Amino acid sequence: MSPVYNFASGPARLPDAVLERARDTLLLRGADGACALERPFSSPAFRATLERARQRLAALLGLPAGYRVLFLAGGAMQQFSMVPLNLLGRARCAAYADSGYWAGRAIREARRYAEVAVVARYQGATPLAAPPLANWPLPDDCAYCHITPNETGEGIAYPALPDTGAVPLVADATSCFLAGPLDVSRFGLIYAGAQKNIGPAGLTVVIVREDLLEREARYAPAPYCYRQQLAENNTVNTPVGWAIELAALVFDWIAESGGLAAMALANRRKAERLYHAIDTSGGFYQAPVAHGHRSPSNVRFQLADERLTEPFLQQAEAAGLTHLRGHCHVGGLRASLYNAMPQAGVDALVAFMADFSRRQG
Repeated sequence: MSPVYNFASGPARLPDAVLERARDTLLLRGADGACALERPFSSPAFRATLERARQRLAALLGLPAGYRVLFLAGGAMQQFSMVPLNLLGRARCAAYADSGYWAGRAIREARRYAEVAVVARYQGATPLAAPPLANWPLPDDCAYCHITPNETGEGIAYPALPDTGAVPLVADATSCFLAGPLDVSRFGLIYAGAQKNIGPAGLTVVIVREDLLEREARYAPAPYCYRQQLAENNTVNTPVGWAIELAALVFDWIAESGGLAAMALANRRKAERLYHAIDTSGGFYQAPVAHGHRSPSNVRFQLADERLTEPFLQQAEAAGLTHLRGHCHVGGLRASLYNAMPQAGVDALVAFMADFSRRQG
């Protein structure tokens, strides 16, 4: 049988090698009679896995001194509330950049807790572009500045990071985390839902600078309090142990595959191959995002003749190319090229696109 390639934006494809290891290890009972799905979080075996996951992630990122890592239950959307609950302190205002759908969701949630200053907006007309990076009007009493550097829906990626000076930069890095090297020292806090490049849905990684933990978080429920979670070694509430076990296997796979530099090189090659196919299709396929702002993780494109969208999706699925429908709020098509998507999957998609355009042209 021909391979089937899952281009979903998340929960996304996991590396084949990780699935094989998970099959061989996660469901085996250990000396304590428990498998990874059952293991108590108070057990030495789980605590060893938690520490191994932290150390491996820290090594991959080259984590600077003064930063702490949390593995929290829930998705990145919970961080839309947890960030202001933990970082506002006595301040009343937080700054946000609007780069698309998910940044907009974060802004709406933050307004439940703070006065939100939208300091930059993305270009909403075609071609789409990330917010301009210069001269953000950050309020004097701003607690932090939040960005979404990669928008899965619009397919927009920041070409660089803004300079927010002394204001801590916070990033929802869910769809670009571990896709390449990252200078953590540029950020006060980074969070990422697991279901792109880390592991299964239900887990979120948070990396926070230690000085920010000193801020008062009086309204944060105990499971949502970063400081309390760190004090109790990630176990204020029951952690998603099986997801952390799987994340540790993914971190091992990234390290064994050459680390984040190798991920970045492979991801750039995949994205360039697909964007080239779109740009050289004679207008049959179109990418609505401007060059330099195109996401390498989530390639958004569309057919010049929108009537062909449904036949494209149906025939692609029959060819083993699944979950290519665009985000429900923007339509069109989207191919997510996270770390686990092999070059062969992109090559198969490009070949199908060329064949489809020939048959329809």
